[in-house]
Amino acid sequence: MTEYGDLSQRTAAHAVVDMLDYAEAVLVLSKFGLTKEMPRNKADNMKFRRPVPFAPALTPLTEGVTPASKTMSYEDVPVAMLQYGDWTKITDKIADLAEDPVLADATELCGEQAGETKEMLLWGTLKGGTSVAYANGAARTDVNTPVTDALIKGAVRLLNAQRAKKVTQMMSSSPSYGTVSVDGGFIAFCHTDCDYDLESLTNFKKVADYGTRQPLCPEELGSVGKVRFITSPLLEPWEDGGGAKGLMKSTTGTLADVYPIVITAKNSYAHVPLKGKSAITPKVVNPDKADKTDPLGQWGFVSWKMWDANVILNQLWMVRLEVAVTNL
Repeated sequence: MTEYGDLSQRTAAHAVVDMLDYAEAVLVLSKFGLTKEMPRNKADNMKFRRPVPFAPALTPLTEGVTPASKTMSYEDVPVAMLQYGDWTKITDKIADLAEDPVLADATELCGEQAGETKEMLLWGTLKGGTSVAYANGAARTDVNTPVTDALIKGAVRLLNAQRAKKVTQMMSSSPSYGTVSVDGGFIAFCHTDCDYDLESLTNFKKVADYGTRQPLCPEELGSVGKVRFITSPLLEPWEDGGGAKGLMKSTTGTLADVYPIVITAKNSYAHVPLKGKSAITPKVVNPDKADKTDPLGQWGFVSWKMWDANVILNQLWMVRLEVAVTNL
């Protein structure tokens, strides 16, 4: 088999674009963070490289004396590349008799599956950060109250104290690798179950009230000060992870579900985006290829695979709030 099965390289390029278009509909985390397109034939490690900041120059200058120059230095943050993928079988009966556009539908479903896979892998990394504040109590097992204005302001105070910069760029909405400029802010990610409590906050501003400011994406809910909230049903909570549920949502009806709200700053995390020609490899084998595993040529398949890498670059430029949500 060639790399793309029965697809020509030209047709495979169109399949990649289609898959990435479908993946785009479910991506929110992947639109932000420091990104680096996956290189071809460059081993299975990715290095994200950043300059080390200069210390403040607090020593007064001496007349006629040139001070020593600062030396540029860089820090490498390596992360291992891991491969993911899946496939669906297509029988000759389906191909010959089904009235549905099976190959087109399989391409769409594979694209959505790849996008969800990417999002959930990245979410697993981001919600594992070490900077955390709880809605109440000193641990996750105590949490049984919703998010508050004070909790958000405390997170912003921490980010400002660490000189975290506001996000000013995001990935473009096309399948191609590229970025666009956005109005600066800290970007917060959480589950759609948090919508009600966020909208109930005193200082919450809905997207509809932004005026001239443009929303970052259709999933943006609104903002509190300089924190812009993006919600997605893929950003799952810890079920029954909190304290006695009270008026909060609970999976089993006993303990409160705990929802992470991850507030991020510029370059706080990095990942290989699901963008560009190397992002995903589609493969199609039509159900008419007889071989020793399928002597009658009764089945074929549509498949995809991708490489992925995610890493937190600076733990202090990212804050995770752990909250409960009101049971509606």
